[in-house]
Amino acid sequence: MKSGILYILTLLCVVSACVRQAEPEQKYIVQVSLGSWHHADYTADQIIGRIDTVSSMIPVSKVIIGWSLDKEIYRKVGEYLHSKDIRMLLWFPVFAETEEMCDNSPALDLWGNIPSNYDLAAGEGFRFNCPSDPQNIANIVAVYDNYFSDCGFDGVFLDRIRTQSFVSGNGGVLNCCCELCTAKFKEEGVDLEIVREAWEDAGDDFLSVTGYTPEGGFVFEDKLTQDFFYAKGHIVSGAVAAVADSLRNRGLEIGMDLYAPFMAPFVGQDYEILTAHADFIKPMLYRQTFAPAGMGFEYDLLKKAAPLAEGYPEFEMDLEFLHSQLVAMEPYSCAKFPGIEINYREKVVPTSPAYVTESLDAVASHGFDGTVLSWNIMEAPLAHLDCLK
Repeated sequence: MKSGILYILTLLCVVSACVRQAEPEQKYIVQVSLGSWHHADYTADQIIGRIDTVSSMIPVSKVIIGWSLDKEIYRKVGEYLHSKDIRMLLWFPVFAETEEMCDNSPALDLWGNIPSNYDLAAGEGFRFNCPSDPQNIANIVAVYDNYFSDCGFDGVFLDRIRTQSFVSGNGGVLNCCCELCTAKFKEEGVDLEIVREAWEDAGDDFLSVTGYTPEGGFVFEDKLTQDFFYAKGHIVSGAVAAVADSLRNRGLEIGMDLYAPFMAPFVGQDYEILTAHADFIKPMLYRQTFAPAGMGFEYDLLKKAAPLAEGYPEFEMDLEFLHSQLVAMEPYSCAKFPGIEINYREKVVPTSPAYVTESLDAVASHGFDGTVLSWNIMEAPLAHLDCLK
């Protein structure tokens, strides 16, 4: 009798092990924030040491690293990564943070002004350039060709692929409205002179909404507002697609850094267009980030910029809201690696192992391809990684 029970228990253990082995292994992409163009915050040996530690704890499929100009760091790190069958992608800013590298024309708001900067840290001014100027696009691609094409990258991870947000008030999202973009808007059926008059007449009410769903986003009360942001998404995302396609022609994998779906239209990110030109996307689903791209941070700025706008619900940055944004991502066909904060700073990103665990469990429950551990693995406490084993 005992031997029969022992046999059944052994069989159940074997079946359970087989089921676990059949489940797809969660894939992780990690990011290494090197610092500004002309100063690297870490040496190659420091980066290799941290990646070696991390990859012994969790399966790492890609490393996003940039954007210092120190080629030797990439060559040495790339040699190590490729020996471990890990792909190396260049973290590459497109419409902002390029002032030191090329002379790009700036983005202008509806009144012809350059939106104010948001200086989170040195080298991160979040100053944005016009997406419609073909010279701006050519300049960015030339930066890759001249400084990074011989470093051994397997792909590029496109960041700053948007306009300014509400960090600059309403002028941050009511742009770019330069002469080139004005012509683009007109091609989309939107007259910016009429938009300007409507805003000046309605004020905050120009941004009022009648409802929100994860699948459809915000529905603006004024059709003109809806048309403006729809056209803006076409213009900005079409320019991103041009950059992505040009770099893809160089044999590079393309990843994209995106705002959470509910805020993406305000900054010109059209998921349908972008996902058609990306190998994978990383929506920044940051619930514990009190800085640009943090979901609650950006939403609070919207309500502060337009306090009289109506219809905006109160969102709690809880698991239910996280699931709503994961649901909003589901229709798109490219690979999806939601970004979850894993680094820690007491005031800017006060994460914990419990937060990391619950967030990654939520991502895994939607069956996506994996997760990007954001946004700097060099600052991630090992306790945040140990809980992922």
